[in-house]
Amino acid sequence: MESQEIRKRFLAFFEKRGHAIIPSASLVAPDESEKTNKTLFISAGMQPLIPYLLGKDHPKGKRLANVQKSVRTQDIEEVGDKTHDTFFEMLGNWSLGDYFKEDAIKWSYELLTDKEEGFGLDPNRLYITVFAGDENAPRDNEAAEIWKKYIPENRIYFLPADKNWWSAGDNGPSGPDTEMYYDITPEGLGDLTHEEFLKADNEQKIVEIWNDVFMEYEKKDGKVVGKLPSRNVDTGAGLERLAMVLQKKDSIFDTDLFISIMSKIDELKKSSDIRSERIVADHIRTSVFIIADHVIPANTDKGYVLRRIIRRAVRYADKLGVEMHAIGEVIDLVTNKYRGVYDFGDEEYIREVILEEEHKFRKTLEKGLKILHRKIEAQIGRPGQTYKVHHVSLVHGPDDIQMWDFPPSEVTGKWLFDFYQTFGFPFEMTLEELKSHNKHYFFPQDYKRLQSEFNQEIEKHRELSRAGAEQKFKGGLAGHSDVEVKYHTTTHLLHQALRDVLGPEVQQEGSNITPERLRFDFAFPRKMTDEEKLRVEDIVNKKIKEAIPVQNVTMDKNEAIKSGALHFFDQKYPDQVSVYSIGTYSKELCGGPHVSNTSELGIFKIQKEEAVSVGVRRIKAVLQ
Repeated sequence: MESQEIRKRFLAFFEKRGHAIIPSASLVAPDESEKTNKTLFISAGMQPLIPYLLGKDHPKGKRLANVQKSVRTQDIEEVGDKTHDTFFEMLGNWSLGDYFKEDAIKWSYELLTDKEEGFGLDPNRLYITVFAGDENAPRDNEAAEIWKKYIPENRIYFLPADKNWWSAGDNGPSGPDTEMYYDITPEGLGDLTHEEFLKADNEQKIVEIWNDVFMEYEKKDGKVVGKLPSRNVDTGAGLERLAMVLQKKDSIFDTDLFISIMSKIDELKKSSDIRSERIVADHIRTSVFIIADHVIPANTDKGYVLRRIIRRAVRYADKLGVEMHAIGEVIDLVTNKYRGVYDFGDEEYIREVILEEEHKFRKTLEKGLKILHRKIEAQIGRPGQTYKVHHVSLVHGPDDIQMWDFPPSEVTGKWLFDFYQTFGFPFEMTLEELKSHNKHYFFPQDYKRLQSEFNQEIEKHRELSRAGAEQKFKGGLAGHSDVEVKYHTTTHLLHQALRDVLGPEVQQEGSNITPERLRFDFAFPRKMTDEEKLRVEDIVNKKIKEAIPVQNVTMDKNEAIKSGALHFFDQKYPDQVSVYSIGTYSKELCGGPHVSNTSELGIFKIQKEEAVSVGVRRIKAVLQ
């Protein structure tokens, strides 16, 4: 069963059972989710629905279903095995205070096993887990008893909260869940003891294909604080894993979602390494979807995540011997595969962003690797240090003695961050280079320490950006002369004209105004063409000639943002903000001041357009 048929059957099944079909939300997490859970991207189908799971009425009713685009990078080091990816599609259905465990479990089982309406899977290959209970909620005997109507009791396993409790973050709805696993071995595993089940899961002989979360609890700051106003159901099934099972493939990369992409990489490569090939395929696919939702590579937040993914893809393409810009053919296959399912907008623009980022990274890649390897090699030959190894998983073998030529204690998050700042090497990539020398062993606690230290350096960088944003909000306005006020208003017209010509991914990064000229910095990955600059000039001058009134109102911050007012995403605004509108053409959160009508401005002329830093351009312009 191909992926398109899986999507179709899933939605039809729940539509027949009274569910309204809603579209996928953007991959970019809502502002509220980013603020409360530090979530930059949608990582689960329920995230866009959090307000409704907390009690707000949904305009489509109490039963919903959709296919939601999602991105997760916390397991990025696992990408390359059979089942992990960074972009995925989550099939989900929800009950907002309507049906609960009985119907949710029944429909999950029917969809998985019914041959006419569902996926026709063999029920004898299904295994079920339920919540074992803890101080937050009791053992879920109710779910187990319902499952016994469909599955033998010896295939139902009680697991702790780290396996069978789900929430989208430290704040919001959460609850115990029940998960469905499927045996993908050719011969079939049959009945498994508790320990055998865990071992089969670890060896990827069984695959989790469905998850029903019974959301009746609320979390605040990582702790369960009580129950929600209503009992909800949130279910999720990863399309990629379902396709793997239904198409009887050994990995998600062998399904129709990936097979053409993997074949193209096979054509382009000069050496073979299945893990590297899978990483390139996954990361390019993810990058395409993120850029389609108006994110561009940058040094902070969403842009940093995108930059990490693209550059990691480039590094692994480099290991495979894939030539410069050849990944453009992989990009084309991704957009071809999903065209008609999702709207990518300007596909050529997506291609340009990825290839430009590849070009920038390759310029420093070779030099950076040489310096990194020299640093590692400088440690070789020093007296080795002996460490007792503890808590090693089955994957890495039993307790043993290890000799460390480059102890992790000598690596710091600041050093990794400085290396990123200098050469653009993402955190994971530098660590992978260190580990590839096989002279040392990084334990999970080492990785956590380094990640924490690295994140602290990122946060310091963000604080500097926020300090700069305070000046951006003021418009970079040092004085209040008539000329400076005119330039200040002109930056608003320029900002909107750039978005009209180049696309909504354009965001202001700063401005500076003097009596002689305006300077406007904006996020964009490439040099503007002469034609684009002329179009921007024409739009601004047209709006000046239209003599549009400029209005100012004070509004609640959240209402202003909802109204579409442009703002700086990393800026901390007060509860009441000033919003300037130039007719219906431009609306921004801004500290002012401005002219009262665009007819006061004169003739706008771009003098220069240039690069400021990676992904940031600068325009200098005058009024004549």
